[in-house]
Amino acid sequence: MFSALTLLLFSLTSQQGDVVYSIPASISLTTPGSYATLIVESKNKNGLITDLTDEVSARIENPEIAMLFQGRVYGKKAGSTRLLVDVQGQQLVVPVSFNPTPIALSPTFYHDIEPILARHQCNSSGCHGKAEGQNGFKLSVFGSDPDFDFGSIFLDSRGRRVMTEAPANSLFVRKMSGMISHGGGARIPDNNPDYQTVINWIKGGAPKTNDAIPDVVGIEVQPPFRIIKGGAKQKLTVFATLKDGTRKEVTSHARFFSNHEALAAVDIHGTVSTNEIPGEAVILVTYRNKTSVFRAILPAVHPYTAGKKYSDENWIDHLIQTKLDTLRIPASPLSKDEEFVRRVFLDITGTLPNSSDLKAFLANTSADKRSKLVQDLLNKPAYSDYSALVWSDLLRVDRQTLGTKQAYAYYRWLKNSFSENKPLDKLAFEILSAQGYLDEHPEGSFYKVVKSPGELSSSFAQIFLGVRIACAECHHHPFDKWTQADYLGMQSFFTGVRSKNAGKREILVGDNTSPGSNARYKEKVFAHALGQPLPEVQPKGDARQLFAQWVVNPENQWFARNAANRIWAHLFGHGLVEPIDDFRDTNPASHPELLVKLANYLIENKYDAKALIKLITASETYQRASTPVPGNESDEWNYSRFLLKSMPAEVLFDAISQTTGVPGDFEGYPTGTRAIQLWDSRYQDYFLKVHGRPLRVSSCSCERQKEPGIAQVLHELNSPELHRKLSHEQGKIARLIAGKSTQKEIVEELFLSYFSRFPDKSELELANEVLAKAKDATSKREALEDLAWGMMNSLEFLFNH
Repeated sequence: MFSALTLLLFSLTSQQGDVVYSIPASISLTTPGSYATLIVESKNKNGLITDLTDEVSARIENPEIAMLFQGRVYGKKAGSTRLLVDVQGQQLVVPVSFNPTPIALSPTFYHDIEPILARHQCNSSGCHGKAEGQNGFKLSVFGSDPDFDFGSIFLDSRGRRVMTEAPANSLFVRKMSGMISHGGGARIPDNNPDYQTVINWIKGGAPKTNDAIPDVVGIEVQPPFRIIKGGAKQKLTVFATLKDGTRKEVTSHARFFSNHEALAAVDIHGTVSTNEIPGEAVILVTYRNKTSVFRAILPAVHPYTAGKKYSDENWIDHLIQTKLDTLRIPASPLSKDEEFVRRVFLDITGTLPNSSDLKAFLANTSADKRSKLVQDLLNKPAYSDYSALVWSDLLRVDRQTLGTKQAYAYYRWLKNSFSENKPLDKLAFEILSAQGYLDEHPEGSFYKVVKSPGELSSSFAQIFLGVRIACAECHHHPFDKWTQADYLGMQSFFTGVRSKNAGKREILVGDNTSPGSNARYKEKVFAHALGQPLPEVQPKGDARQLFAQWVVNPENQWFARNAANRIWAHLFGHGLVEPIDDFRDTNPASHPELLVKLANYLIENKYDAKALIKLITASETYQRASTPVPGNESDEWNYSRFLLKSMPAEVLFDAISQTTGVPGDFEGYPTGTRAIQLWDSRYQDYFLKVHGRPLRVSSCSCERQKEPGIAQVLHELNSPELHRKLSHEQGKIARLIAGKSTQKEIVEELFLSYFSRFPDKSELELANEVLAKAKDATSKREALEDLAWGMMNSLEFLFNH
């Protein structure tokens, strides 16, 4: 353990006038194996801090007292010396003392060896942590079961891996150090201080644990936040807080992960390297199942003029613009009316505007026409059609599991819920607490799709809370705080749920529940919600009622934030938290204050989804053009412009049907049925399959394919079905030719249909040039079909923008 004194005790002033200093300013080591990481920084007159650690040269004045290894100072022999740091032609002097306590506790497996195994990835899923182990030696993945790991190393194979009488000759030591053949190579060579820790552990009898050693209750990263220029570096240090209130540095055994390596990468030693792209990156740090984060703001270096000022009342645009100003990213201007109309039609109704819709909107001169359009769209049946489609994916409306009659009733219940604008908390509560005859309560159908109590709890947590707990069934969540006890506590709410036959009908019942338990976690865990204290008894009766009440309680911010984030993500293409169903402290929102305000707005408006949609679509952030301006071309996370979004499979199918004038023909469905109205995800259609329609075997939004692929491109280019629609005798082109429209009017109608805008002068001239080459009616029609085919395969048509 070490203590750092006043940070600026020893500092220099550079030739540029910057203050240069070391962290820590002095080093005091008190236990064998303890260390201190050296960081050297400068601060300019504007307060900007720059990490200079990689630019310095350092050495220990008396190497018998201490040693320098990978930028960290370790004690070797009791005494005092100095760390001499050469930086920018000057020298910093850092006092170093090593005064080991007379009675030093031997390293233990729990406190010292398990972190070493994790740090060197010995227990990763690609090494000894995988299900079958590696070459006869298995460890629990991520060190989730220390008892098992201790047994594997110290007890298994008749104890041949560890020799307390001759530690250096232990098979475990010789393998890890590379002294004998090892598939993973020399993970911990003998010049690494971790090697000596392992030797000392074995020499001390290889104890499993020691009650005298306080456990870790949390970790923190220093610094927690920095504004860093592109191409620079920042060294991180990690400190563990122990149960007795003391702190120790654990940087060498922490693990580091970047959420956005294109912006900032991090190496195994905790050095962050930034790129030239402006934005924000988060570095996740883990140590002994504790987590923390470092946030880096990377402002652009180009000349920048602060953006538009917004009032606090306009808090969406205000908060978005504040961050853009911090990052020095300019915002694109507002979208044109044509672009806005197409965007909002697709986002709210999953439908392209027709030419009459567009012309009426363009002719409207009222100042509030955009907000009125949104209100009109929210009142259209297509809004409930599209919303039901989105939620049918999440809630797994699956004919194969439910049967045709039950699946359709489940879908109708969802569609009616959105048609009547049922509050989102009521929708969730009805599903979670459903009981009774399923033909009368189709909202209970989810309990037929998912029957395992564990899968029910993890699915509902993901859908309604945006929290992933599934991996905690077997081991502590590697990047979150959830344990097996948390998982089992959630599982306990659903242990009494079952469906049974009641004559020719099926009934869903919720009986008394039982505590959760599994083979590894021996103790029984009573039902309790995430983050709530463990109760002393199991609730009587159907515990789901308690869970449902907790989920929709406004004091439970997970529900409102998850709902707000899902709506935001639907409108913008990505959430403030991304992935949208992975809320955790180590995956913070890109705009935390904005997410809180959106959630609170949803609560204040009684979970009215339409109210939140109207609020967001009224913002300039949503209404910005998708065309980049100099300085925001690479921005994908800060809403400086509207990003292109690929259309979902069903929406694209309907868009092609609408623009060609040939509706879809779905066997078994009424004539005129649109793809967004297909409740059966198992309906066989190659177009929908290749464009990413999910089968609904998971409650993860990731099941729906959103990124375009080569199969989709080839289908658009070569599909006989699409060519048939373009040349259909009753299609749009055939009707336009048969009518009395002029050539210009026909071209304009095609542009309005496909692009929701009129052609510009050059586009009109090009179309006329192509059509002028037509010698007869047949060739003219073919020329129009070619023109429409080109539009159908353009990015402007295929994407929402």
